[in-house]
Amino acid sequence: MTILLLFILYIVLSSATLYMLFPKLDIPNWKGAVPVLNYMEIAPKVGRAKWYGLLSIVPILNIFIVTGLAVAVARSFGWYSLKEAAIAVIFAPITFFRLAKDDQATYQGPILTREQEYQSQIAEARKAKQERKLKKLLKNDPFKKSFAREWFESIVFAVFAAAFIRMFFIEAYVIPTPSMEGSLLVGDYLFVSKMSYGIRTPQTVAMVPLLHNRIPFLGSESYIKSPSLPYFRINPISKIKRNSPIVFNWPVGDSVYITSKRSYTVDQVRRNGAQNFRDSELIQKERNKDYKIRPMDKKDHYVKRAVAVAGDTLQIINGQIYIDGQLSPDPEKVQFVYNVFGDLNTINPKKMRDLGIEPEDFTSGGAVLNQEQVDFIKSASPNIELQKRIYPANSSTLFPYDPGNFPNWSVDNYGPIWIPEKGANVDLSISNIALYQKIIKDYEHNDLSIQGDRILINGQDASSYTFQQDYYWAMGDNRHNSEDSRSWGFVPFDHMVGKPIVIWFSSKNGIRWNRIFKSAKNI
Repeated sequence: MTILLLFILYIVLSSATLYMLFPKLDIPNWKGAVPVLNYMEIAPKVGRAKWYGLLSIVPILNIFIVTGLAVAVARSFGWYSLKEAAIAVIFAPITFFRLAKDDQATYQGPILTREQEYQSQIAEARKAKQERKLKKLLKNDPFKKSFAREWFESIVFAVFAAAFIRMFFIEAYVIPTPSMEGSLLVGDYLFVSKMSYGIRTPQTVAMVPLLHNRIPFLGSESYIKSPSLPYFRINPISKIKRNSPIVFNWPVGDSVYITSKRSYTVDQVRRNGAQNFRDSELIQKERNKDYKIRPMDKKDHYVKRAVAVAGDTLQIINGQIYIDGQLSPDPEKVQFVYNVFGDLNTINPKKMRDLGIEPEDFTSGGAVLNQEQVDFIKSASPNIELQKRIYPANSSTLFPYDPGNFPNWSVDNYGPIWIPEKGANVDLSISNIALYQKIIKDYEHNDLSIQGDRILINGQDASSYTFQQDYYWAMGDNRHNSEDSRSWGFVPFDHMVGKPIVIWFSSKNGIRWNRIFKSAKNI
């Protein structure tokens, strides 16, 4: 709603100031007060076709159209300086108002037409080899910009265009961890479509362009939290499909300790103890309470697979996922830890590497393998026995961290758990509130408290709750080496960033040529 109000305010101010300016352009002032029509009237006055102003109704593109016309209007009045161009770009109504009130500001004709005509004279003189005339034209060029300004404007435009594309359309990501091996590998560089699940406008507006949340080398945050805008998303092009890879903001990453290794949530450290993460930096930061509080759009990015979507009931039995009681097919390259009995040194190491089996895939007494790799090892050495590892219960460290009501849950035997759906209503009780507490309080911004057997939402006794958005369950394909929804719970739809579309580069100990420009569609 705030974005809509700001947009309406911008339109009103633009219309009011153009109403004041139009008499200087010999246009009836009432046309300046009519949105869209006013820019259609401006366009010919700067040297554009009238239909060009009609593009001001196209979302996102209108940012470029309006700012471009505003700069051209200023220059059509002889205001050529970098300062005036910057003001027109930042807030066009200021430029329109100043032009209208400045008695010295006189319309000099359509700037783009005049520039084109002058450039035509230069081209004709150059073609006719009229050196004296050419030299005079170049020397007296009223539209000429200094070398420094040309470079400055080019750099600013390039950064702005790249940041604009990154913010709304496509962003590049690199896979830093093996949680999605062997579908997405460490060192894969992805292009992610932000349009697929609906373009999400930025909430944090004061930030370093082209950086997400950290400034390299300095180790500081790359943004300022205020001012900020409320969450807003344009209608999605496609729905999130079950088992599709997704990129999202880490839901629990609002309060985090940040070390050179990774980010840890404050709750995660509190539950498990800083010393158990074997990160000396973390121990010191936890001691000093040195953590960062991040807005939603600046939480860390994660890439996982949406193994369950809103409305599904998920259960994991002996490592296999079931949705609504039906076995869900595993991704082709899904990996598990296998206990290894026998000597792997009897197998040709080159063939192991060709299949993607690396030294780091071997853990204490086991190996991280997919089914193809398991079949190869068994056929290559019948004396080797492989047994899929099934991990014991650890309900206190898995979501929802409530072993009393959800006992014996483990990464391999988990649930059943229902994935909340927008508009659905769920009964609440002390026995199940752990599942929905973070949704109600943090993701949907209600005041929630528990007083004995009473659950209070916004100060009122609550026996049920209606969800305001869809949720998803995200898991890595490296099922035994993935910190995912089993560790921190549901992924809200408003945290969705986009859909991986292509691996544009891949490198680890050399370039992986067979993965470059590989589609992410069938991953």
